[in-house]
This record gives sequence, structure tokens and C-alpha cells, in this order.
Amino acid sequence: MMRILISFFLALLLPSLIFSNPDSPVFNVLDYGAVGNGYNDSTSAFNLTWAAACTSSSSSPTMYVPSDNTFLLHPLMLRGPCLSPDITIVINGTIIPPYRGWRWWWIDTHCIKWICIKNVNGLSVRGSGRIIYGEPPEWWEVQDRMRPTSLMPLPKIIATQVFEIAHSKNISLSGLKFMDSHNTSVHLNNVTSARIFNITIAESSYNADGIHVSDSKDVTIDHCRIATVGDCISIVDGSFNLKISNIVCGTGGGISVGKLGSTGNIENIVVSDVVFLNTRNGAQIKTMGKVIKHVRNINFERILLQDSRNPISINQLYCGYERCSEHKSDVQVSDITFREIFGTCKGESAVQLVCRTSLPCTGILFEDINIHSDSKEEAKSYTVNAKGVIRGQNIPEISFDNQLGY
Repeated sequence: MMRILISFFLALLLPSLIFSNPDSPVFNVLDYGAVGNGYNDSTSAFNLTWAAACTSSSSSPTMYVPSDNTFLLHPLMLRGPCLSPDITIVINGTIIPPYRGWRWWWIDTHCIKWICIKNVNGLSVRGSGRIIYGEPPEWWEVQDRMRPTSLMPLPKIIATQVFEIAHSKNISLSGLKFMDSHNTSVHLNNVTSARIFNITIAESSYNADGIHVSDSKDVTIDHCRIATVGDCISIVDGSFNLKISNIVCGTGGGISVGKLGSTGNIENIVVSDVVFLNTRNGAQIKTMGKVIKHVRNINFERILLQDSRNPISINQLYCGYERCSEHKSDVQVSDITFREIFGTCKGESAVQLVCRTSLPCTGILFEDINIHSDSKEEAKSYTVNAKGVIRGQNIPEISFDNQLGY
């Protein structure tokens, strides 16, 4: 009985201890008109709550989304800069969009983001594992009907991203769970010094990426479980100094480093201690476009595979859209390491490097690769126009002898 009384007392006391610090005021969305019944629109209330937190002169204000509530939101843009050098958003409740796509209120002509935080330094977004939903299927069908004909080859430009942090520094994102996304769940866009950890992205039936990093530097992503149809993590133009570790990646496109045609280089990426479960790809580099730049100093190491279709791949002939005018890339790929990659592949393709004669992949290192096919066929490697070094014991056997006119 005494233990029950003590637990009850602590349950009452701890919230007041946590939220009573005058230097850390808490701005609860319920106090600004949000209704957590999953039907009433709480977008305005979230905007008002953010405005109060962002303009607070306290050292570390918090915007609070309480548990045991479901909040319906239309597209939400939370802008900075804020007065405080550190600001926190705690999401313990459930956030959903309108179920009917035609009820969606767009911020701009095309709604490509659902929740976006922009120009906010010192931001921490965390939660207690509650769910953030993407768009329901009916919303995607409406998007299909409304997409301009000129954008038909580029469906991901118009499809709505769930959660974006843009043009910000010193960022932390943790604890949240994303479900049913029809495009990228989390997008870091032009971010410096960020950490994403302990988030879960649940499987969707659409070709959606889990975490997408563009034009960002000094980013750490660790201890995440991601099950997507698209890439679990995709790193594209202008990103450098990234560390990705302790990731469980299931069913999707693996972890990709991709130069997709803009002016930014990609370099200094370390991917380690990753498990790929039944993915289409594993450790992947893909380039396209005529911009003469480079992808270099990329390390994939300590990776475990279970039935991945293409565990190791470099593709300079990648085409990511429905129509490509040119399936060749002028992006230099160099200093790529694949080390201690073990497990099984689905079919016979374990290693596939396809590079150009005029711009071969150079500085490729394979060390201690052990990949077996899950079928009766032996796992095989296929390399074209690639140069490098092979160390340790490697299964399948890997060579750099093939030269073809790509």
C-alpha cells in the first residue's frame, strides 16, 4: 500500500518539478485552443503555441503536445528564428492529417510538406514513441488527380513530405514513430550539426524514403528502426560529414548515397553497424546528371545482410525518374570502402559496380566480404570500369578486370 501511495505522489509531483522551472516554461497546445479528438482542426492552435514559445525570452521554452490526444493538422510551418538559443518541441500525442484529401488546406500552390520547421537553431524535437501519421490513401489519390501533366515524370516533387527541418543548426530529433507515409518521413534540408536517434519509421505500401538528407553537414543518425519501400536513408547532393550507425533497415532500398544532378558534392560518409532485412539494395551509391562533381570518401562497414537483392552496388547509369534524357553521369566516384559485410543475398547478385569508361570509379576497397546466395546459385560479383584494391578473404571472388564502353 505504501508503494502505491508513493507512486501516486510521484506521479503528481514529477510533472510540476519538470515544468515549474521559470527558465523552462511549457506552452501546452491545449491551452491555445487545440482539441485532441482527432476531428477538430488544431492547426491554428499549434501556430499560436509555437508563436508563444518562439518569442519567449526564457532560456529553454518547450512547446508541448500531450499524450492521450489525437490532433488533426493541415500543413504546418513553424518558422524562426526564435529568441531563445534552445527550444524544445515535445510530441507525446498522435498527429494526423485530414482523412479526405480535398479538405487539405495548402500553404502554397503545391503542398509538398506537411510539417516543416525552418530557420530554428538549437531545436530539440522529441517524443515518447507516439505516432505521427502521414497521408491516408485517399489523400494520395487526390494528389494523383491534381498533379500537373508537366510534373508526371517527377511524382516525388509533388507528393507530401511528412516532417522537414530546414535551414537550421544544432538540431536533435528523437523518440518519434512515423507511419503510413507516402513520401519521405523525415527530411533534413540544409541543416548543420544534427542528430537523429531512436526513431521508428513503419512500413508503408508506397515508394517512400525514411530519412532524407540534402545539403546538410555534421549529421549523426543512430539507433533507428526503419521499414520503408523506398530507401531507409538517402543522402543526396551537398551533404558531407555524416555518421550513420546502429540502424535496422527492412524491406526497402537500403541506404543510398546518391548524386542526383545539382552542384553539391557528397563526401565523408560513414555507414556502420547496420542490419539489412530483405531489402532491394543494401550499401548503394547511385549517380546521375551532367554536373561535373564528385562522390568520395564513403565507407560502408560492419553490415549484416538477410536476403538482400543487391547488397553492394555502385551505379553511374542510375535513372531515378520515369523518363531520363541521359542515363549517364559525369559525377566522379572515388575512395569507396566496403568492409566486413556478411550475410545472404536473394539471387546471385552480391556485388555490382557499373561505372563509365570515361569516368571510372577509382579507389574502391573491398575487405572481408562474405555474402552467400539464399538459392542454389552461387553469389557472384560484377564490376565494370572500376579500379581498386581487394584485401582479406572475400566471397564471392571480386576482381576489377572488366572494361566496357559505357
